[in-house]
Amino acid sequence: MKILIVEDELEIAEIIQECLEAEGFSCDVCHDGQSAIQLFAEQQPDLIILDIRLPGMDGLEVCTQIRQKSVANDPYILMLTSRGEEIDRIIGLSTGADDYYIKPFSPRELVARVRALLRRRLRSSGDRSGTIRTKSFTIDLEQHCVTRHLDADSAEELDLSSSEFKLMTLLVKHPGRVWERGQLIEKLWGDDFFGEERVIDTHIARLRKKVEPSTSKPKFIQTVVGVGYKFEDL
Repeated sequence: MKILIVEDELEIAEIIQECLEAEGFSCDVCHDGQSAIQLFAEQQPDLIILDIRLPGMDGLEVCTQIRQKSVANDPYILMLTSRGEEIDRIIGLSTGADDYYIKPFSPRELVARVRALLRRRLRSSGDRSGTIRTKSFTIDLEQHCVTRHLDADSAEELDLSSSEFKLMTLLVKHPGRVWERGQLIEKLWGDDFFGEERVIDTHIARLRKKVEPSTSKPKFIQTVVGVGYKFEDL
C-alpha cells in the first residue's frame, strides 16, 4: 500500500513518515499543493494524508482537484488540520475527504485511522461479480461501473469514486428500504470507521450531484426526514 504525505511542517511530515514506514507502508512526502498534484499523478497512491494549510494551493483545493481526476486507483484522503471548528470539517469532507483528523494528533491513532481506511479497500476488492439493473441504472459489479439510462436510446457512464460506487450499490440493492446513517456506515465500513455519522450526508450529497437530474429535487436518492435515506426508481 502506497501513501502520499502532504505536510508543510517538516518535523510533522517526518514523524508521520517514520510511524507509517515502521508499520510497513511505502511513503512519499511533499510539502506543497502543486507537488502533491504532481506526485499523485505519478505515484497513484492508495491513501493521501493531506494537510489543509499548505503554501500556495491549500489542501482543500488539492483534494478537490484530485477528486475531479479520473484514475483507476481512487485514493482515500485523510485530512489534517490544526483547526477544529465544525465548518472546517464540513468543508473538508464536502471536497471529497474520507476522514478528518485534528492536530496535535497521536501517532498511534493516526496509524489506526490509516489502517481502517485501507481495510475498506481490501474489503471492497472482495465484492462479487454480477450486474444490478433498475429502470434508470445498470451497475456492473465486476467493472465497478454505473450507467444511467437517459432514455430508450441513450445512456451515460457515471464517474464515481470507490466510496460513491459502494454507497450507490448498497442503496440500489435495497430499493425502498430506509437506511439510518449508522446503518449505512456499518454496511459500508463496519469497524473500519472513525469519525462522525454526518459524514454520510456529504457522501450522499456528492453522489446526488452525479446521479440526480436535479439535486434540489432528488428523484432517486431520497431523504426520509428524521431517519435517513432510501433509493427509489419508479
